[in-house]
Amino acid sequence: MDKIKPLFTATASATGGRNGHTQSSDGLVSVDLSVPKDMGGPGKPGTATPEHLFAAGYAACFGGALDFVGKQHKKDASKAKVTAAVSIGPREGGGFGLAVKLHVEDKSLPQSELASLAKEAHEKICPYSNATRGNVDVQLEVVGA
Repeated sequence: MDKIKPLFTATASATGGRNGHTQSSDGLVSVDLSVPKDMGGPGKPGTATPEHLFAAGYAACFGGALDFVGKQHKKDASKAKVTAAVSIGPREGGGFGLAVKLHVEDKSLPQSELASLAKEAHEKICPYSNATRGNVDVQLEVVGA
């Protein structure tokens, strides 16, 4: 396992698990949670799931990594829209697991250039991609000009 030199640490707490509440220590994130009806829960309106939070974080982080790689190659990928679809389900070996589909779209860059930047961001830069590699099935879909 690679060690890091922390530049920033975010802290959050959850009470009540998937049917509770989660909040960051600084109060910037404060979300009520409930298990969706698709998973046998109440699916309360106006609530989120841990998968919502993971998807939002991964999409934002990957967008930042893509922008970073773009700048290194003197390309502007700052307007790319990254959508992360995070699924949860039972694993073949028992328990539950996640799967992620990352959709990267930027019609201002040629398809081949955007695909190359996205591949580099995914394989070398994005901390979420590094953390999930080998543990979560992550599919990358790229749509450029």
